[in-house]
Amino acid sequence: MITKISQLKTLIGKTPIIKVENQEFNLYAKLEQYNLSGSVKDRAVNYIIYKGIAENKINSDTIIIESSSGNFAYSAALHCKYLGIKFIAVIDPNINEEMHERLKLLCHKVISITEKDNTGGYLLNRIDKIKKILDQNENYFWTNQYSNVNNYLAYSELAKEIQGEINNIDYIFVAVSTTGTIKGISHTIKTINKNIKIIAVDIRGSMIFSQEKYSRTIPGIGASKKSNFLEPDDIDDFIILEESKIIEGCKSLLKQGLFLGGSSGACYQAVLEYNKKNPEKLQNKNILFISPDGGNGYANNIYK
Repeated sequence: MITKISQLKTLIGKTPIIKVENQEFNLYAKLEQYNLSGSVKDRAVNYIIYKGIAENKINSDTIIIESSSGNFAYSAALHCKYLGIKFIAVIDPNINEEMHERLKLLCHKVISITEKDNTGGYLLNRIDKIKKILDQNENYFWTNQYSNVNNYLAYSELAKEIQGEINNIDYIFVAVSTTGTIKGISHTIKTINKNIKIIAVDIRGSMIFSQEKYSRTIPGIGASKKSNFLEPDDIDDFIILEESKIIEGCKSLLKQGLFLGGSSGACYQAVLEYNKKNPEKLQNKNILFISPDGGNGYANNIYK
């Protein structure tokens, strides 16, 4: 199994960076849809499963399970299919229809949580469901992207790619959910250059930086709980956006020929909003944002 998971690793990473039009600063996007399953989550999934196999926590009879809004589950399902082991996805109604169909095709089982938790989201109930399943079954492995340190450690290579491809980078904007991506980037890149500013991008109604309860419908950004990873020194600032602003960001990118996902539009719009509030900070700077996935899965919600 180690050999097979390592073979998949060759299809992950070294994703392209593209320059995005802007008159006031140099803006770049790291296009993570060019990974194996089409998202940044391949980096974490591959590393978590690799470590699980190496540490004898995963074998040919193991059933892997995870709560996901879409991309992590899809990546895990593809990995497990290739490895010949079973995967269970625990999802909720905010998942887009196309992603739901993919998961039904690839997963051993798809469990949909339809009851909202006390934050107005579904995440806490999805996690509770997993814990109940684990209590009742042996030889299950929970990838646990919310607490497994291998989630954020997987993104050290992403940080090194960024540093190696853009000279004198000043700011990196990253959308947050489990916060594994932003933690991993910061964990590595600030050891290389402590002057690089890391800006977190969140959505209104998320509990990561706020206690305001508000309904969210865009998958892949925000969470119904505080991060188990982030520490104060990991980020330099954060910005919280309304869903309408995220949609605006996606459609603005589309006008430039960039058909990207919700978190990508959020990051792009966050750069613009941050510049309005702090124009002296971004002028003539080199800024990069992480584009976690492409726009195909969002055609019937964000782009309709």
